[in-house]
Amino acid sequence: AFLLQQQWWHNATHEVPGVNPHHEEIVSFTARQILDVFSPSNLPFTNPEVIARTLETGGTNLLAGMRNWSEDVLRMATGQPPVGTEDFTVGKDVAVTPGKVVYRNHLIELIQYAPATRTVLAEPILIVPAWIMKYYILDLSPQNSLIRHLVAQGHTVFCISWRNPQAEDRDLTLDDYRRMGVMAALEAIKAILPQRRVHAVGYCLGGTLLSIAAADMAHDDDDDRLASLTLLAAQTDFSEPGELALFIDHSQVNLLESMMWNRGYLSADQMAGAFQLLRSNDLIWSRMVHDYLMGERRPMIDLMAWNADSTRMPYRMHAEYLKRLYLDNELAAGRFMVEGRPAAIQNIRVPMFVVGTERDHVAPWRSVFKIHYLSNTALTFVLTSGGHNAGIVSEPGRPHRRYRIALREAGGRCRSADTWAETAEARPGSWWEAWTEWLAAHSAARRVAAPGMGAPAKGYVPLAEAPGTYVLQR
Repeated sequence: AFLLQQQWWHNATHEVPGVNPHHEEIVSFTARQILDVFSPSNLPFTNPEVIARTLETGGTNLLAGMRNWSEDVLRMATGQPPVGTEDFTVGKDVAVTPGKVVYRNHLIELIQYAPATRTVLAEPILIVPAWIMKYYILDLSPQNSLIRHLVAQGHTVFCISWRNPQAEDRDLTLDDYRRMGVMAALEAIKAILPQRRVHAVGYCLGGTLLSIAAADMAHDDDDDRLASLTLLAAQTDFSEPGELALFIDHSQVNLLESMMWNRGYLSADQMAGAFQLLRSNDLIWSRMVHDYLMGERRPMIDLMAWNADSTRMPYRMHAEYLKRLYLDNELAAGRFMVEGRPAAIQNIRVPMFVVGTERDHVAPWRSVFKIHYLSNTALTFVLTSGGHNAGIVSEPGRPHRRYRIALREAGGRCRSADTWAETAEARPGSWWEAWTEWLAAHSAARRVAAPGMGAPAKGYVPLAEAPGTYVLQR
């Protein structure tokens, strides 16, 4: 009966005369959320596992579930993190790769990681994470830290750690993030390691910002600071951004602007709530059944603890990002202006390594793939198993991992995403290994002595131990 009801609502909310596709998707999404409330698996009297557990324990599972629910409500009301996150302290249990903060401004701390080898590849790596998340998604526990993996492979790694904005940061713009973030970090690296080209890496929103910065840098023929560009689950064309677009149209952005105006920022819980709705079965209902109906606490893992450590978004920057990129798609159209010049992706000439993930609800891989249509440079595209976070944090040795990979030569023909998926080489294992091979192939053949930390003679004195102070801001 429930499946028939689902099918009825699906038919009722699709191909409705006079309703545009965006509003049709909103109605369909809302209907799915309502139906989930009445799903037999989410109700105590129709879920066979819950019934069996209740009979087995004499109902103590429901009492334990009530205690779990009360504890969660209290923690939410008092602004405390979820149960179990205390086992993942930043700088002690996660984000523990050794390094120093070698530069700090109002918006970023730049971390330089200590070398793990006597010699290193000449070209350093700069990682630009999204400011919607804290950077240590790429430096979780030692066994699944991408940063630690790169250091172990002989790379000199720098990573931006973004400040968690307050109300007084309301007028920070998207260009401020470019100037005070990407460009300031590149200037610092140039001073610390002069005459070294940089492998620039951007994750999620950080990848979009890095693309804008790289496109602007490409206007200057003598600006050769970049050796390559790697984009991890990052969109440059927002014409089909997936289900996140359900929350983004002109009326909703105007409403969001008025809400942000009062505070000066978009709160972390508002952003987290939107992402939870996109994956309500995984992030809401499965937890409710396990923690409240079965009465068992789901073990906290490092990725879940990081996910609970969310950040705020400044009013002006976030409104600009939604309007200029999501709604108007200025970057893909070549209309995104930086200091009076269009930031055109097709101007980028350095080789690219672009990663999409199969189950990405934030940056769908077909949307990420569209960079093929915007660029002419050599582009290696990888489609890996997993989602927006777990697909990127995909360390070697993890079971059931796989990916597909293919190179489009500079000036080569573009193919559709589906054709690419059918013809790309399928490989088992972690895409990290393919990427480190690619980085080595695009680096100088001769390795150099591992550098010191910072450049005190040039004003880049180590300021603090990694992970720094900005990552600790709540």
